[in-house]
Amino acid sequence: MKSLVAALVLFSVVLTGFVKSEQPSESGDKFRYRALTGNNPVKITWETLRDVTFKKKWYPEESVYMLYPTFGPNVNKLNGKEVLLTGYILPIDVESNLYALSAFPFSACFFCGGAGPESVVGLKFKKNGRKFKTDERHTLRGVMKLNADNIYELNYNLEGAEIAEE
Repeated sequence: MKSLVAALVLFSVVLTGFVKSEQPSESGDKFRYRALTGNNPVKITWETLRDVTFKKKWYPEESVYMLYPTFGPNVNKLNGKEVLLTGYILPIDVESNLYALSAFPFSACFFCGGAGPESVVGLKFKKNGRKFKTDERHTLRGVMKLNADNIYELNYNLEGAEIAEE
């Protein structure tokens, strides 16, 4: 009985990885394999990212108090998930391809005052090369990574970021 249940579970997991394709692949197959992580990113808003609280914590390596995040349950569910988020591009270091996505334009962003650290997301692009201008508004796709411990990165980061089809 246990082996029958195990076989059914394995079969259903394998089957969910295959989806019908409207166009045959190069080999002529009408089915293609999709990763079990899915191809449907979660569309989130900046309101979603507000599910975080901060407390001041002393960081001796920099001799400074900084805001330490405690992520709420809604944000924790996003860690490691592919997401879509719309915002304003902020160049941090163009030569190093270092950018952030902000809920607000540069004049009202977190770095300039008036907004909290939950209103910016670090961008780690899949491909280097494209240069962005300040306040370009885009929807980006990437894997959300939460950061509570590395004071040299933002609390939210999109890894493998790329512009989503808009």
